[in-house]
Amino acid sequence: MKIISLSEYQQFSSEKMKKNNIFQTERFFCDVYCFEPGQEQKGHIHGEQDKVYLVLEGQGTFQVGAEKQVLGPGQGTMAPAGEEHGVKNHTNQRLKVLVFVAPNP
Repeated sequence: MKIISLSEYQQFSSEKMKKNNIFQTERFFCDVYCFEPGQEQKGHIHGEQDKVYLVLEGQGTFQVGAEKQVLGPGQGTMAPAGEEHGVKNHTNQRLKVLVFVAPNP
């Protein structure tokens, strides 16, 4: 059994949003996305994958389809396959988001 400590998967990059992979199989992956202030994951589409975002720390603007919503700690959303989605850290604080994608692209 693989046991992890979430604190070990929260690295940031000054250049762009950092994806820290925790678990990955042929069927799904789980990452922690770390955003410095102003960083974003531009809107994009996964044709066959569903994505779940759960905010661990900070606040961000989450887009799913045509809707945008600010989410904070303990809140989350899902982007179904085929829906455009993205995240922007619009604040001056760091943003940490737990992300699940299935099936693995």
